[in-house]
Amino acid sequence: MTRGDDELNIWERPEPGERRARLTRGAIAQAALRLADREGFAAVSMRRLAAELGTGTMTLYRYVRTKDELLALMDDALMAESLAPPEELAADWRAALSAVARGTRAALLRHPWALSAMSATVPGPNAWRHFEQSLAALAGTGLDAAHKFELLSLVDDYVFGNALHAAEAAVRLAIAAKDPGFVQAQVTSGLERLRGGDFPHMAALLGVGGAAAPPPAETPGPVLDEQRLAEQFERGLGALLDGAARLMGLEAGGREGGTAE
Repeated sequence: MTRGDDELNIWERPEPGERRARLTRGAIAQAALRLADREGFAAVSMRRLAAELGTGTMTLYRYVRTKDELLALMDDALMAESLAPPEELAADWRAALSAVARGTRAALLRHPWALSAMSATVPGPNAWRHFEQSLAALAGTGLDAAHKFELLSLVDDYVFGNALHAAEAAVRLAIAAKDPGFVQAQVTSGLERLRGGDFPHMAALLGVGGAAAPPPAETPGPVLDEQRLAEQFERGLGALLDGAARLMGLEAGGREGGTAE
């Protein structure tokens, strides 16, 4: 039974046919990403997007029928940025999977609002390509389907968690640069609490002594800039893949190690 046009999702419907089309769904998606990057995800609406593109709101509805469809376009544009370059998809499972992980993290850090805002219900073609790249990385490992899913889920969880912490660190650094007085007040308040004795492990970790100890010259704890965050990501990813290799019987270099039991 043939489905009607109203039953097709945005990936199944052809774009509006115009002799000299001013818009494409790809252009709409890129404009939506720019708007969200500049003003936050909450600013994205069909009306604001139409203004961004210099067109009418009703014109947009010819290409995108609902807000959910717009989210699907945005998600797919973001997934396109997440794809690893083909030359980085080496035969080695570990190198290939690491390339996919790095590409995903980089895209999320370019659009940090997507970490909490994006949830496309119908995956687009670039989401399929992204998953295909991940499966291709594991093609020669000998893992069965269940363990492939498990390993990819572990890597996804790590990448998204790391990107979330990196985005939070960027916000803290921006606040510190904009309002150092506020940050110093928080440091002073935190030191007083640590010296109270209720948090001895935190005090020891940060080197905070008794009440007579002088305050530190700067905020306690590591200040994580972009380079240090990237180095931390690589160490964590390496540790995760080391553990997965041991757990699932894979050779560290990616050669077939047998199907995990």
